[in-house]
Amino acid sequence: MISLRFVPVWRRNFLVWRKLAVPSILGNLADPMIYMLGLGYGLGGMLPEVGGVHYIAFLAAGTVCASTMNSATFEAMYSAFSRMHVQKTWEGIMTAPLRLEDVVLAELVWAASKSFLAGLAILLVVWSLGLSESWLSLWVLAVIPLIGLCFAALALTMTALAPSYDFFMYYFTLVVTPMTMLCGVFFPTDRLPPAFQGVASVLPLSHATQLVRPLLLGEVPQGIVLHLVVLAAYAACAAYVALVLLRRRLSS
Repeated sequence: MISLRFVPVWRRNFLVWRKLAVPSILGNLADPMIYMLGLGYGLGGMLPEVGGVHYIAFLAAGTVCASTMNSATFEAMYSAFSRMHVQKTWEGIMTAPLRLEDVVLAELVWAASKSFLAGLAILLVVWSLGLSESWLSLWVLAVIPLIGLCFAALALTMTALAPSYDFFMYYFTLVVTPMTMLCGVFFPTDRLPPAFQGVASVLPLSHATQLVRPLLLGEVPQGIVLHLVVLAAYAACAAYVALVLLRRRLSS
């Protein structure tokens, strides 16, 4: 059962992160900014319009989604694994009247919170460059936390299975990188072969880009309810699986 007991755990993670907030934000901002500006202006100068807009405007939406995904994934894997396995922070927390459910929920909300900052940082750059001038783009701020929660839950499942940090490279190589390539971050999914389009259509990052890109371009997304439900379903199912696996791991 969900309770507000997760809030002190979330606050503990926030207070620790606050000591390194500036380099953390710069780290989350630098990599996606390089991709967006480098590919957007460099490659975009050699390309015609993509989807009726300049390539950098097309890429901006994908960068917001990819940055949110990566931030949530890193936090729910590397940082959460450190707290769970290396530092044994979870064990110390659960000596208080807290359950594993509270700790897991705190980790998910904290990862989503950090990913919100990453997505917001890219959004601020997008707005400052004039790549989106529609008031509809403000709705992206409501979508980013759900995207972050979705990918945090998926990543926490990997954390529950990981024997070491090296294990996470399988997830990045076999899941995160293919999603980034297939799900409309760098190019429209309708340019893919039909089989790849079918795969992309069920991946959460595709639903994220199909929500964010129209909003940044001043359009109302088609199938809003479907995209929101898919992201929420991924988040709920992955969170449940992660909780089951973590309970089994910590009790063994």
